[in-house]
This record gives sequence, C-alpha cells and structure tokens, in this order.
Amino acid sequence: MTLVGKLISWNDERGFGFIAPRDGGRELFVHISAFPRDDSRPTVGETLTYELGRGKDGKPQAVNVYRQALGKPSTYPRAQMRTNHARRSPVQALISVVLVFAIGAFGYVQYQRHVARIQPASASVIQNAAVTESAQSNFRCDGRTYCSQMTSCAEAKFFLKNCPGTRMDGNHDGVPCEQQWCTSPLAK
Repeated sequence: MTLVGKLISWNDERGFGFIAPRDGGRELFVHISAFPRDDSRPTVGETLTYELGRGKDGKPQAVNVYRQALGKPSTYPRAQMRTNHARRSPVQALISVVLVFAIGAFGYVQYQRHVARIQPASASVIQNAAVTESAQSNFRCDGRTYCSQMTSCAEAKFFLKNCPGTRMDGNHDGVPCEQQWCTSPLAK
C-alpha cells in the first residue's frame, strides 16, 4: 500500500529523518537507504510517496521512498532488478575468465619469444668462456707467487685464481699486478 507524507526533519550527517503522514498519525522514521540512489539529498518539506515497512527493531518505518517532485522510480521493482543483475553475472564471469585466460596466454607467448631470443646469446657466451678457459689452461701452477715473475696480466689472473700462496693482489680487490701488468685498458 502506497502512502503520501511530508518530510518534516532530516539529519544529513546520520542519514535519517521523519515523515509526517498526510492522513495524520505518528511520524515515521525514514533512512537514506529507503530513497532511490540518484545522488540527491532529501530536503525538509518535500512531499514523499512511500510504503510502510518494519525496521530492524520491529517498529514501523518508511520504505521504497520516492520524491513526487522527481516522479516515480523505474517500473522494475528492486527485487526484479536484482534478479536481472543475477542473470547477467554468469555471462560477466565467463567474459572475465576468458579475458584473464587470453591475457595469460599472450604473456606466456611473449615470454617464450623473449627466452628464445636470449638462449642463442647465452650459448655464445658459454662458447666464449670455453675458449677463454682453454687459452688460460696454457698456464700451470709452478710455484711463482710475485708479479715480477709473471709475463702478462692473463697469466697473473690465472695464478691468482688457481694457485695457492700468490702475493700479487696487495689490496685484495681481485685484480693482480695492478702496477705492472693489469693497469692498461688493453690488458687481458
């Protein structure tokens, strides 16, 4: 049953007020959630159409309120609108799943392409390392420990890395013979 009344008080901070029924009787509590969600605030003195319902405390209160000045709400009742929304949800969920899957597949393909481009480069690095190792294997530990006993920076690096008791890295920075062999930008 639809009733008509006038909003006689409104607390905007707390979102509730009271309606005086047109036909007389007790003032009715009305909460902001009973109004349509149109982003406009209720104003004291406006005429409202509402239905009578019960609050959480069991007392009568106004529900399904709409402003007469703004016209009637949509022809669909709220329960029917929820049902229509629920019908669309599986379709939206399916679209979301397909979208996530497509993004994941795209990312996987891009990752595989990236890895394929990197692998040949890393294979050449491994080959270069093998060549360097074979060049360094021309040296062997023979008891020499000082820079003055070395003939190149490469030999000094080999001795520092592979031979015990060397005394070629005074500042322990990993670069041997810095004053003799390994200072030049061309030193190998």
